[in-house]
Amino acid sequence: MKAWIVVSVLLLTAAARADERGPRAGDRAKRVSPEVQARRDEDRPRDADRPREGGQRDRTRSPETGRFMPERAAAAELPEATARKTPTSTRYTFQPLKKPVSTDAPVTREGAVAALLQAVRFFHEKVALQGGYLWEYSGDLRLREAEGPVEDGRIWVQPPGTPTIGAAFLDAYEATGEQVCLEAARDASRVLIRGQFHTGGWDYFVTTEPGDKRPVRTNLDDDTTQAATRFLMRLDQTLKFKDSTVHDAARKALHSLLLVQYPNGGWFVFIRKLEPYRVEEYPVVQASYPESWPRSPQGYAERPRICYILNDNLVPNVIRTMLDAWEIYRDERALAAAKKGGDFLLLARMPDPQPAWCQTYDVKMHPVWGRAFEPPAIAGAESQTVLESLLMLYQRTGDRKYLDPVPRSLAYLRASLLPEGTLARFYELKTNRPLYFTRKYELTYSGADTPTHYGFVWESRLDEIEAQYKRLAAADSASLSKLGSSPIANLDQQARLIIACLDERGAWLEAGPLRFHRIEPDSGVIRCRTFAENVRVLSRFILEKRFATK
Repeated sequence: MKAWIVVSVLLLTAAARADERGPRAGDRAKRVSPEVQARRDEDRPRDADRPREGGQRDRTRSPETGRFMPERAAAAELPEATARKTPTSTRYTFQPLKKPVSTDAPVTREGAVAALLQAVRFFHEKVALQGGYLWEYSGDLRLREAEGPVEDGRIWVQPPGTPTIGAAFLDAYEATGEQVCLEAARDASRVLIRGQFHTGGWDYFVTTEPGDKRPVRTNLDDDTTQAATRFLMRLDQTLKFKDSTVHDAARKALHSLLLVQYPNGGWFVFIRKLEPYRVEEYPVVQASYPESWPRSPQGYAERPRICYILNDNLVPNVIRTMLDAWEIYRDERALAAAKKGGDFLLLARMPDPQPAWCQTYDVKMHPVWGRAFEPPAIAGAESQTVLESLLMLYQRTGDRKYLDPVPRSLAYLRASLLPEGTLARFYELKTNRPLYFTRKYELTYSGADTPTHYGFVWESRLDEIEAQYKRLAAADSASLSKLGSSPIANLDQQARLIIACLDERGAWLEAGPLRFHRIEPDSGVIRCRTFAENVRVLSRFILEKRFATK
């Protein structure tokens, strides 16, 4: 008996030490049931009680197993010469691997339909994994990646992953009426629905491996849950609400987003509990400048409680989802939530001298640190998207309170343009000096040594925003809803180029590297973002040709 006790104690001690060390390199993440996960979530804060610490998201480890991946570590930093250049986010353009000999031949509607269907079949039959998609592939489909190399059964939800491709299939179906496009969209919906969490949404990826569905947080970062919800709602409408599985999944996701909206109209980045927030805990107040702010996330004497997130356009993406829900379901709750989200955008605008928006706010509506490279500052990128969201709200609701703040914010952002005509990602509170970080995550006024994983300078869209503002301001209330989307520039020319670059399989191959594999494949690169954009252009071309013949 004594020997058995001694052995038991030794085993328990060894297990405890192993727990302290964490999982071994080959261990898989432990699975838990939804009930166990829900009990764990009861002990977690609804929102964040401190700034997110550390550097960029740890891409050197598999998000599924936690295992160290050498190829990711090698891809964490680009070569020295590239790293010294301040990362600038610019508009995406199609970069074909081989330029066609000629794009002068006219394109007929029939030719565009044939090319579009060939592209859809290739993506659906050759690229998909059980109906799901990643971000990029080598031209021979041997290498696959999203936020890192992917060698297992995961598919990506975070755009431009599965919801983005599913929406492209719906574009193609609406333009052609061909069932192959609709069936491709339905397959994309099936893999998403299998990965939907009990909290209503999705995290960055879904795994297709049996028994590997983990009940984790619903994630609103990078338009992840919002994009999946919009796709399922649109598919539900296309199917005339007759597919109960699609309908129930779309309504479940929508219900979650409605339930966890803060009293002031904002949203947090994660959903762990399906409980409403109480105004007693989250008062509705206007954004204001803090008396002071530390130069690093660790410098707070008292941790701020992060609540309201505009980073990566979180709230504008939810507002767009709510407006789509209103148009599809005529759900008054969705319209009210969209308007309330717009009211939050008005509350979140900082006072003079900087009438624009920050990424992250605490419960007092003070700008606070996010991650170690996201300071409390005016955010040039997010401010542009907020302005676009306010214009969208005005067009859909006719309420001028969403239109009136635009000119002043536009004027401020124009005055803040960098010499190259771009916008800094961050402007220091009150001084308006552009802020950057060194690769050691030290705050600086110089963009000479910034990390390469983040865009610290963004291309300006202020001209387009101002043009849309003038267009909407000049329209009377009766014609607002009739104003369509902006036309695609040089539509015929783009359609000719897109069709000419389609290879014999139905793939669009591009030049350039696979970032996380750190190679430039001889076979080229197949990008989901390019597929979705090219399908959109061809679908618009086909529809315009159809209407032109009537």
